[in-house]
Amino acid sequence: MSRSASLGSFPLLREFGADERSALEAELETIELRDGDVLFREGEEAAGLVLVASGRLRTESARAGAVGDAGPGAAFGALSLVCVGRRELTATADGAGRVLVLRRSSFRRLAEDAPRAACRLAEAIAADLAGLVREQLDAVVAAQVDRPADAE
Repeated sequence: MSRSASLGSFPLLREFGADERSALEAELETIELRDGDVLFREGEEAAGLVLVASGRLRTESARAGAVGDAGPGAAFGALSLVCVGRRELTATADGAGRVLVLRRSSFRRLAEDAPRAACRLAEAIAADLAGLVREQLDAVVAAQVDRPADAE
């Protein structure tokens, strides 16, 4: 299976057509990881989208400790393609693995060279973000609605 075809296995990219995957593939950087390699550290500037192609990443933060792990199909840092910000986690390879990175500068080039693919990626990022916001709003609303009357 070509790398372009395997991009379809990422939930973030599931709506991409073959041409869009091919355009995105041309902008991706591959990073091979060894056990214990730190891919990024909490607090560093997030400069791009990271897609876990193989292997596992352990994630942790100073605030929460060990957060969990992520395997093939996971994506980190999608918002950093359009917003400057800091990484919220440290990600460390748990064994050998491979990640695909789309840097902010490469996303801008994609927007110029293949605007349909860049737009599709922006839509996918927005949809993921909207889902996270809805989950949090549901929790806030439930906390407000389900509070006992004497809690006010």
